[in-house]
Amino acid sequence: MTFKTKYISFVILLLTISLTANAQQGEVNVTQDSDIDKLLEFKKDIKTSKVYRIQVYQSVDPDKAQREKANFLNSYGEWPAEVVWNTPNYKVWVGNFSTRLEADRAWVKIKKKYMSAIVFQPKSDKK
Repeated sequence: MTFKTKYISFVILLLTISLTANAQQGEVNVTQDSDIDKLLEFKKDIKTSKVYRIQVYQSVDPDKAQREKANFLNSYGEWPAEVVWNTPNYKVWVGNFSTRLEADRAWVKIKKKYMSAIVFQPKSDKK
């Protein structure tokens, strides 16, 4: 390489380094309507998440199911219980657990009194 070529290459290299070293910096401000935050909160509330429940009892007699629900609430008042009619039985469903782990922890406690209790995910939340 000749001296002139080396000099031009060196100048180009210096210009490239100085341009990349002095990259533009800026600040971005986002202005949005306050209704967007409200919509995001609303979406969080209606989010379709997995729900787990525990079935502790089933019977064709609605009165027996109601009595068993009352017995359950007397023994385990920490979880909500409801009687659901699911053809042809009335079932006592417990809880509204957001994770399987949470449902399994409750199931371990409930299983001591309700041996046939099962954890499941209802196809639709009936509340």
